[in-house]
Amino acid sequence: MHLRRTAAALLLAATAALATAPAPAAAHDRTSGPRFPTGTATAPDGRTALTDARGRHLQLRGFNLDKYAEATDADLDAIAAQGFTLIRLPISWTRLEPRRGHLDPTELHRLQRLLDRADRAGLLVLIDFHQDVYGPKFGGGSNGVPVWATRDEGLPFTPNPDDWFAGYFQPAVQTAFRHLYDDPDLRTWQADFYTRLARELRGHRSLLGYDLFNEPFGPVPGDPSDPAVLAAASAELEQGRLAGMYRRLIAAVRRADPDAWLFLEPTVLVGQGVPTALPGFTDPRPGAPRLGYAPHFYDTAVENGADWNPADGFVEQYTAAITAYPAAHRLPVLVGEWGPPNSRTPGNRQLVARQAAAMDGFAEGWTMWYWCRGTGGYCALDPAGLPAPGEEPAFGPYPVAVAGSGVRTVGTTVRWSADGTGHASELLLPPAAFPHGARVDVTPAGARVEVEQPTAGRAGTVRVRLPHARPGTPVTVTMNG
Repeated sequence: MHLRRTAAALLLAATAALATAPAPAAAHDRTSGPRFPTGTATAPDGRTALTDARGRHLQLRGFNLDKYAEATDADLDAIAAQGFTLIRLPISWTRLEPRRGHLDPTELHRLQRLLDRADRAGLLVLIDFHQDVYGPKFGGGSNGVPVWATRDEGLPFTPNPDDWFAGYFQPAVQTAFRHLYDDPDLRTWQADFYTRLARELRGHRSLLGYDLFNEPFGPVPGDPSDPAVLAAASAELEQGRLAGMYRRLIAAVRRADPDAWLFLEPTVLVGQGVPTALPGFTDPRPGAPRLGYAPHFYDTAVENGADWNPADGFVEQYTAAITAYPAAHRLPVLVGEWGPPNSRTPGNRQLVARQAAAMDGFAEGWTMWYWCRGTGGYCALDPAGLPAPGEEPAFGPYPVAVAGSGVRTVGTTVRWSADGTGHASELLLPPAAFPHGARVDVTPAGARVEVEQPTAGRAGTVRVRLPHARPGTPVTVTMNG
């Protein structure tokens, strides 16, 4: 079953000591191969871009892999062949550390093998510390917090097969989250796990970094069917217990890895237009911080099976809710999950297009939920492995690295202002969007343009050089099939 483990369905339901490890190898040169972001650049409007070693503005796009990490080499190769550069890889604390203090060698080898394959395919990997309804003690499959780190005080838990997310509101789950946030030994064990895993993976050329905690949740004192109670509980969590966890986990990863990017998630209420109450965070690494903001982008009614209503204001409310926080703290935005459970309905087809366009205006990258074949259930591909009906906007051309600022994409047209460095800008031509090749038009007239056409099994590339352009020169690239 292709069930999304998001917490977005919650509001509708509610309202209706370190282990010894070998010394790591020296870090790879990340400026060759995958386009690794080495820094940021903040525009006057507060939007912060990811930049590479040449100062080019980066766009990272891709897909989530299966949350039980059953991805194959063929999946990674196919994602790269379609022109994507990023995967978000859910991992399980339960599976990686089935016994306290011991990383499972088989699971660790599987993870490292996927990183190796991603490197060969030219993909970056964002490790997602995943959880659903806390962990397996409460029916969360094999992902999430291990049973040995679950304290529910013996309170009852009754799964609801018709509404799995309602489990978050049961006293046993609320209690387990409270202990995870509050108990000194559980805090230490969690931080220890993050440090040891970061030590094992640091320096890998495909490793972008870590999404520190998937869809955080916590105690809800009061009636969760009251939206005001839910909003207050979310704000209290973000300002207090969750902020404390993030500080501990940032420090835990940095004890082993000074280079990985660390992304913070708000609670899922951001999807209902509720701005996050998270505070700012400090990155203890030497040099500029490498912190980012990774909200999810889901419509509650759509998650519950409805076709999207374009008049509901969801995209506008969401955009307004998520932009202030990263602007205030100069954080690049990477949307970790988005996409409807069924893109084939009329409204949801519009939703995919609207979300893709909206993210171009506020995000430096995204990973859609998720890469699989099927006839629904969030699968981005149809049974033949082609983009599923309605998913086409996610497979369009995009600027992967631009020597300039103010980058905007509208359909198959990309615009930016040149930075005057003369570095090449690169745009990707996915074969799904251009099965018969692309015609490329570029202004200004003095641009030097190289077009590598896509093939059935490989994305094409447009390279644009402006050796004599002054800073601020408008650039327009239009790609037509």
